[in-house]
Amino acid sequence: MVVFAPQDVIKDPPFTKLDILSCRNMLIYMESELQNKLISLFNYCLNSNGILILGTSESLGKQSNLFTDINPKLKIFQHKKSLVLHDIIDFPSSFYNTKQESATMKKSPKIVENIQTITDQILLQQFAPASVLVNDKGDIVYITGRTGKYLEPVAGKANWNIYAMAREGLRDVLPGTFRKAMQNFSKVKISNIKVGINGGTQYIDLIVQRLEKPEALHNMIIFIFKDVDEIIKPDDIGSKTTKQISTSHQKEIEMDLKRCNEDLQSLREEMQTSQEELKSTNEELQSTNEELQSTNEELTTSKEEMQSLNEELQSVNAELQSKVNDYLRANDDMKNLLNSTEIATLFLDKELNIRRYTEQTTNIFKLREEDIGRPFTDLVNHLHYPEIETHARQVLKTLTFIESSLSTNDDRWFSIRIMPYRTMEDRIDGLVITFTDISIAKKLELELIKANEKLKEIKKS
Repeated sequence: MVVFAPQDVIKDPPFTKLDILSCRNMLIYMESELQNKLISLFNYCLNSNGILILGTSESLGKQSNLFTDINPKLKIFQHKKSLVLHDIIDFPSSFYNTKQESATMKKSPKIVENIQTITDQILLQQFAPASVLVNDKGDIVYITGRTGKYLEPVAGKANWNIYAMAREGLRDVLPGTFRKAMQNFSKVKISNIKVGINGGTQYIDLIVQRLEKPEALHNMIIFIFKDVDEIIKPDDIGSKTTKQISTSHQKEIEMDLKRCNEDLQSLREEMQTSQEELKSTNEELQSTNEELQSTNEELTTSKEEMQSLNEELQSVNAELQSKVNDYLRANDDMKNLLNSTEIATLFLDKELNIRRYTEQTTNIFKLREEDIGRPFTDLVNHLHYPEIETHARQVLKTLTFIESSLSTNDDRWFSIRIMPYRTMEDRIDGLVITFTDISIAKKLELELIKANEKLKEIKKS
């Protein structure tokens, strides 16, 4: 909690009135009843129209009617003017209202609170030792009692870490004690610690314990400070002999030496534990390194296998490329051979769709490259051959070729031969139709027939 006010704000009455009161991280671990009492106390501490600032995780609770919202998101509230006199506040101590109450504003006496609660409050305020609750990093979470003799704010930016706030003498003891307390949930007690305070010294006992319960405070550390009598009392120095002072001083040095030996032993134990942990970690790293080396070897073997497989694939690819080249060359040879015969040839599949054709076929059928895959009967042709589809299906069925001579629309004659297409495995996979141009022979035959007819007429005459 940070309160911008003199140190006697929360003290025996009368209270000091404030214009601004800022409370942070104070109400988190308190019960609702105690929170309501604190809010009432804050309300009393503020002047008229005073400002109250809370932490972002805190709220006014049931006492929200005492303040006016200025910025609820930032938890900034303003003291609300009210003519109603509130109940007497009994935390941290009760006070008496000096103002005269009007007859109309008098209230019935307040019912006495639970005796246990009041007793707990008295014990906390008057008899309980000062203590500080911190987290595992040493940041202060909650303070009980007066801790000014043991802790003091450092100059500069606000720092609520117990290591930074510890006074001289206590600062040297805290680290080792804190480490020892973090090892388990047992109490750690350091006696007769010499702490500097305002130019003088004091002796205290320090108890440090790691909390296991309740769950909200699990793994937090509590520091309990208890004042003890000094080894050398200032009032007795004049009456003591030099030998007694020397003996007391020697005892003080022996205690410091004993404490240093204990800290050294604790550091040695922690160092041994750290060495064992480092050794275990080193063994794990070595094991991991061996596994990585094994994995690396497996990857190297896999890489060699992949390289070998890649070489085989390259070899197969070269063979396939050679075969493709041979196929392309054979295809070119076949195309040139068919074109050189000057015989129109049409290759069909089993469904009579066009698979391939020679250039001479375009003089009979109106063919283009886009027609490959279409039924050949869909194409326009110059033949006087309406039975061509019937004959084609008959050849597929009987596997016997059909040959016929037919004319075209432009008085050309072709010898048409329909044959089954056989693969290298002797499997029928379509038809081959050839169109041989016999126009010259047919014309000579017709002229010969006419000449014979004329010769017969001459003989008759």
